[in-house]
Amino acid sequence: MACDRCGKPAVEWIRYSGDHLCRDHFLEFVERRVKRELRSQVDLRDGERVAVGMSGGKDSSTTAALLAKFLGDRRDIELVGITIDEGIASYRPAGIDSARRLCTRLGIEHRVLAHTETAGHAMDDVVLADPEAIPCSYCGPFRREALNRAAREVEADYVATGLNLDDTAQSILMNVARGDIEKLARMGPHETRQPGLVPRIQPLRMIPEKEVYLYALLSGVEFHDATCPYAERAQRGRFRDILHRLEEESPGTRHAIVSGYDQMRPLLQAKYPPATLNACARCGEPTVNEICNACGLRERIARLDTAQALESTS
Repeated sequence: MACDRCGKPAVEWIRYSGDHLCRDHFLEFVERRVKRELRSQVDLRDGERVAVGMSGGKDSSTTAALLAKFLGDRRDIELVGITIDEGIASYRPAGIDSARRLCTRLGIEHRVLAHTETAGHAMDDVVLADPEAIPCSYCGPFRREALNRAAREVEADYVATGLNLDDTAQSILMNVARGDIEKLARMGPHETRQPGLVPRIQPLRMIPEKEVYLYALLSGVEFHDATCPYAERAQRGRFRDILHRLEEESPGTRHAIVSGYDQMRPLLQAKYPPATLNACARCGEPTVNEICNACGLRERIARLDTAQALESTS
């Protein structure tokens, strides 16, 4: 099949638009939309620093590569790659190595912060301590806390994450299915600054996962192509399957879900304005409650460890 724009061999058929694109026009197609999305989310000013949350996977690596490409000529903007080491021995080390190599190639600083330093527990140990729990219910709060803390430490003005279109549409569906309208209203990208929280931006927000993958391959972006061993137990997987079926039957469904949400978002935010944050009584991190979610989970692990120790002694 030939590219609709130049006649060269096409590398991708964009089902939701009907376009057949060659390599060069596909890369241009992705980059144009990412630039537009980035401009709509943030107006970067002189002297600002953007931390990029980098797992080493395709999404975060592509985010880092695109930001470096777009902002490379702006000496007034600095990028810093941050990788959170969750402590998953069979998975994370290769991702860290991949993120480090990419940052070296892009000429940006790279830092690693481990869950053992922030949460006090590696995820492999958490799974052993609480085998009945869904691992993501621990890892998500721990990772968000660590990334925010690392971004503050490097004095970042924003944190860029690799959430793509599929991720965003899944999150919208999940929050609707749970009836969690307040959380729906407070999804990123963040438009306001709150004490202790570094605002998040999502440059890939309107790029489908498949296109991110293809972009990384065609542009030579190095990434660690693996799946977390605990991901199969995550609730998100069910919504991923639902969204995939909807998209197959009606191309453009993902875009419609996110675009529809964006139209409702101002109304949701008017109903649920940014919450007043307190300093967590345990760790000092910002939270709407007396104790943050991460500290609540740490205390749960401590109780489980104590119960297990008593059981072993008896």
